[in-house]
Amino acid sequence: MIESNFVDYVKIYVRSGKGGRGVTHFRHEKYIPFGGPDGGNGGSGGDIILQGNKNYWTLFHLKYERHLFAESGKSGEGRQKNGKNGKNKIIEVPIGTSVFDAKTEKFITDIKYDKQKIVLLKGGKGGKGNNYFKSATNRTPRHSQLGESYKEKEIIIQLNLLADVGLVGLPNVGKSTLLSVISSAKPKIANYAFTTLSPNLGIVNIHDSCTFTMADIPGIIKGASEGKGLGLRFLRHIERNSLLMFLIASDTNDIIGEYKILLNELRHYNPKLLYKQRILAISKSDMLNEKLKINIKQKLPTDIQHIFISSFVPNSIIALKYLLWGKLNKILQKHTQVL
Repeated sequence: MIESNFVDYVKIYVRSGKGGRGVTHFRHEKYIPFGGPDGGNGGSGGDIILQGNKNYWTLFHLKYERHLFAESGKSGEGRQKNGKNGKNKIIEVPIGTSVFDAKTEKFITDIKYDKQKIVLLKGGKGGKGNNYFKSATNRTPRHSQLGESYKEKEIIIQLNLLADVGLVGLPNVGKSTLLSVISSAKPKIANYAFTTLSPNLGIVNIHDSCTFTMADIPGIIKGASEGKGLGLRFLRHIERNSLLMFLIASDTNDIIGEYKILLNELRHYNPKLLYKQRILAISKSDMLNEKLKINIKQKLPTDIQHIFISSFVPNSIIALKYLLWGKLNKILQKHTQVL
């Protein structure tokens, strides 16, 4: 993924197609000068349809699409020929996309799986031609219908990454480095805050066909829930993760303090996030001897499972993979029992 091409928010105007008008027409042939009504119906206008596409990871393809229109239906013709229906306008979006009304900010719908289709706006119905109105008491109707008008709306399309595990941590704790060694993702890595300016998604392979996805969310800072730093723009990406992994560097001055900052920002943004399963990983542990690890353990919160890891120690990464895999399977089993 090209970092500058990551777009997770677009506002666009959408409009369905108008219905075609029905036609008033009478059959006229050489030996039938006064034929009956044969006006055809108008075609229906095209719909505006949202469709999930697993091959998209960003909304970049919609960045410059400010106006999207479906085709209008064609008018009917004589000899009972109905007008052609207008083509639908299909808007393809990544899995995990939500749509809101731009004026009211009211939630409209979201896309949860590949190929899922949701009609955002129905096209107008085609009008009836005069042939439709003939009856035993009215054999020569001289009226037809106009097609229904289009529907229009300004919408906000917003991407929320769907990942099994979300990496949560302050800037520069090693999230991007970890993602690069635990998965096939290749995020930008450097030793300064906010290297990651957009979420990165990686696929973690356990063995054979057993995999899960992990998202590296840009670093949270104190006040992120109020819009500071990268703020609200990226906090929402955490909402759809099944499991949260808090990552705190072992060389920080206050591990408990950092952990409380992360929890507090999630609490202020959405208290429901605190009910998600979570683990605590202490990174850069290759710099620690056993005595230092024991000292750190004594300070760690007791209500969350922890693990010491280092992106440069393969065994610790393997242990982390299996810990996450076990947690995810328990979550899946729990949800299955509820269903």
